Amino acid sequence: MPLSTQDNGLRFSAYTYNQNLVWKGNLETISFEQQAIKNKLLLLDKPCYIVKIAGKIGVTNEGYLSPAENSTTSQLELIASLAPISLQQLGDPSFLSCYGVKYAYMTGAMAGGIASEELVIALGKEKILGSFGAGGLPPERIEAAIQKIQQALPNGPYAFNLIHSPNDMAIERRAVDLYLKYGVKVVEASAFLDLTPNIVYYRVAGLSLNAANQIEIKNKVIAKISRREVASKFMQPAPAKLVKELVEQKLITELQARLAEQVPMADDITVEADSGGHTDNRPLICLLPSLIALRDEIQAQYHYLQPIRVGAAGGIATPESALAAFMMGAAYVVTGSVNQACVESGACEHTKKLLAQAEMADVTMAPAGDMFEMGVKVQVLKRGTMFPMRAQKLYELYRTYNSIEEIPTAEREKLEKQVFRKTIAEAWEGTAAYLSQKNPEKLGKAVNNPKLKMAVIFKWYLGLSSRWSTAGEKGREVDYQIWCGPAMGSFNDWVRGSYLAEPQNRTVVDVADQIMKGAAFSYRIQNLKIQGLQIPDYYTQYRPEVCQ
Repeated sequence: MPLSTQDNGLRFSAYTYNQNLVWKGNLETISFEQQAIKNKLLLLDKPCYIVKIAGKIGVTNEGYLSPAENSTTSQLELIASLAPISLQQLGDPSFLSCYGVKYAYMTGAMAGGIASEELVIALGKEKILGSFGAGGLPPERIEAAIQKIQQALPNGPYAFNLIHSPNDMAIERRAVDLYLKYGVKVVEASAFLDLTPNIVYYRVAGLSLNAANQIEIKNKVIAKISRREVASKFMQPAPAKLVKELVEQKLITELQARLAEQVPMADDITVEADSGGHTDNRPLICLLPSLIALRDEIQAQYHYLQPIRVGAAGGIATPESALAAFMMGAAYVVTGSVNQACVESGACEHTKKLLAQAEMADVTMAPAGDMFEMGVKVQVLKRGTMFPMRAQKLYELYRTYNSIEEIPTAEREKLEKQVFRKTIAEAWEGTAAYLSQKNPEKLGKAVNNPKLKMAVIFKWYLGLSSRWSTAGEKGREVDYQIWCGPAMGSFNDWVRGSYLAEPQNRTVVDVADQIMKGAAFSYRIQNLKIQGLQIPDYYTQYRPEVCQ
């Protein structure tokens, strides 16, 4: 057969060569040109054979492998081979069967409805799990979201977020009551510092025995965690003390209490590394192996019939990052920040444009509105907004002074003019009106506690800043609080020059498909490299292309 004289760049490390197998097939199917080789590497559902003929390396998807015969001599040599790979092979297959999904991939909840009904429904229709961002939303808004999502996805898959609210446990309880009322079967628990009666109630209330006398877990929990000590609590059965209290309150039965001793608090632990919003900025490469090892220790102790799966989140934005997580043992991957710039996101158009322009260094830590007094911080976008600087100033004032009145007059005037854009008295009036409806007990405490009063006034700004970002509040763009991790910048680097560069072209399903397909392709490339094939960068880079 005629061979091209053009160098395609492929080389081979001969010391790894194995002659146990030979390739047999039609020589006409072997490609030697660069583009043709790249196209064959991209055919993931077909095997891939790397052969050498007359000193030239080529690639084919056709033919078959056969044991080498000692008496046979041929000019054609088999250098490397790959089996077909499907996207379903990445991660733990039990994740797919448990949630009825096609990929070991899900999208995490982004509070305030940024992970919107539209986002969850779009994913669910394609059998991809998405978690609705219920954090910070009033009960009536969560209830409306449940009804809308259940109507569109009567058989799932979907999840709802349950965010820990240490300063107002009633918020947690109202969400749990709604989830139990409507039969929400999957909850993503996030920002928990410890187990609470509410998450235990949700979990244990879904336990029962089936006809075969086996435990059925109807209320599944995916716990998003970044600390080993917290992960340990979700990996073990519910605390006996909390379970006993639920029995005494007649919220669960004696049978459910006994069953709770035999199952962990969570079906899945999402290891949350350096992510947007609440984060400990942990590196995934350190955190994931640690929590997988912890899971193995606890499994050896309790012998659960279904071992807890451990997934990865925080920094998952490209095929390479997803594959890295899978190769480290992640049962599934979770994307977050990258979905905010998608069409279905609840963020406003201005926010989506800022996110689509973000680079990895364009994020910083700022005081969290929900845990302000505790000094907890969230990771946010700093490019195009002054929120991080202004929020930090509020926290410094809170730490320094015991009341609004103690703050120097010049500083108070700056707050009123630059941050609040109204008098402190007016800000307090609005805060008091809100608390009188939502949390009268806290209002009563704030009236008699100057330090707490200052905190709730400052939290008025912190709370509204995230809502301004989702609602697209005109004139407040520089105050938008946009939760974002470095993954956003990594994603933007990857899609630059492709159809996904513009936010109006980004759909959550496309993003999921491209990341997973790219991860499978990257696995194929790395596998060939391990077999000794030296591959130029031209062949190794996966770029998003519009699906035909």
